[in-house]
Amino acid sequence: MSLRDQLTSDLKTALKSRDEARRGTLRLLLAAVKQAEIDKRPAGALDESEVLAAIQKEAKARREAIADAEKANRADLVAMNEAELRVIESYLPQQLTREELVGLARAAIAEAGAAAPQQMGAVMKLLTPRTKGRADGKLVSDVVRELLSQ
Repeated sequence: MSLRDQLTSDLKTALKSRDEARRGTLRLLLAAVKQAEIDKRPAGALDESEVLAAIQKEAKARREAIADAEKANRADLVAMNEAELRVIESYLPQQLTREELVGLARAAIAEAGAAAPQQMGAVMKLLTPRTKGRADGKLVSDVVRELLSQ
């Protein structure tokens, strides 16, 4: 079953069980996928990686909204966005831990032969495809910068 079909099926289940929080989040995800399809025109339907990218974009938006709500001392918005983020993350692949990311980064640094922060681009070029969808790009960049600065 494709990711989009899974979202649709789960939305139907949420509607039947009257789970309003899950229903709203799933509608939001399906709308994001539909918008991505519209943006891609005339090519049409999205493949799995593009659907996953749309979901990841929504997860990132929720993380940013949580940070903004915390700065504004809005506990209600923090709670709402955290609930949405939990639902969204259930459709994302398992994220890499920092330790796993450090291991992958060290391997990429060795493969690229990088020794200084100025060679970060070569390392990122190797590492980004290996972590796509499983780690936030900013976190990957921070880990590589930290390892090259040592």
